[in-house]
Amino acid sequence: MSEAIAYYPGCSGLGTSKEYDTSTRAVCAAVGLSLVDIPDWSCCGSTPAHTKDHTLSAALSARNLQLVSGMGLKAAATPCPSCLTNLRTAEHRMEKPAFRDGVNKLLDEPYAGGVNAISVLQALVEMVGLDSLAAAVRTPLSGLTVACYYGCIMNRPPELMAFDDCENPMAMDNVLTAMGATVVPFPLKVECCGASYGLPLSDIVPRLSGKLLDCAKSIGADMIAVACPLCQMNLDLRQGQINRALGTKYRMPVPYFTQLMGVALNIPDAEIGFDKLNIDPRPVLSTALSGATAQAKGA
Repeated sequence: MSEAIAYYPGCSGLGTSKEYDTSTRAVCAAVGLSLVDIPDWSCCGSTPAHTKDHTLSAALSARNLQLVSGMGLKAAATPCPSCLTNLRTAEHRMEKPAFRDGVNKLLDEPYAGGVNAISVLQALVEMVGLDSLAAAVRTPLSGLTVACYYGCIMNRPPELMAFDDCENPMAMDNVLTAMGATVVPFPLKVECCGASYGLPLSDIVPRLSGKLLDCAKSIGADMIAVACPLCQMNLDLRQGQINRALGTKYRMPVPYFTQLMGVALNIPDAEIGFDKLNIDPRPVLSTALSGATAQAKGA
């Protein structure tokens, strides 16, 4: 029987990062991790809510945590680091009775605490395990060289996120290595891509994201694997803006790590969703995998 955990897709998972959601669901099903949708879940507040009102921000997340508690589950997984930060911050702040009382006044049903929010990446590593993930591989990603980019909030602050190393996380590296890929050490794996400053400070994203693309190219990566919808958008969708701003000619695929897992697990293309990315990784994947196959036959 597969292990079950509540699943919080986040708002972008049903819109701008739908491919992250569909590939996550397919991959988890393939490796025996049962994702149970939270009924009537709602927005966690995303990035703006906490800048306006900490109590309201916590209430938005606590409502979802209370729904998980009502399901009889003690843990929830989300693919989005921003959602994860909000859910874990709400849980942490509500340890203080006065703050918890203020939040519960805004909720239809009070939340008593006790739900552990984790990333899908953490769930795969801790609930499934690297050995089981490796055993599930059907098409190894041999010949593919990947730089894993975690972004700046998935593991920070470490005392709140409590998973992996905050300066040199390795969970995604280890998962994609288990899928057969060659993962190169990426020195900028937790540096900021510019986050949500693409509109208010339009010069920041090209500069910071361009630095990431340049580093990945310099270390020989075929593509950058990501775990954050906003990071993916900045590095993939804005790559043309980066090239215009910096005079570069980057054309590097930036898939979600779950999409690459989907290839290794023989997930159908429709669920992987490469067609929803700006830069299609499939030509690079095809070249890498076919080259590895030819090399293996030659040996």
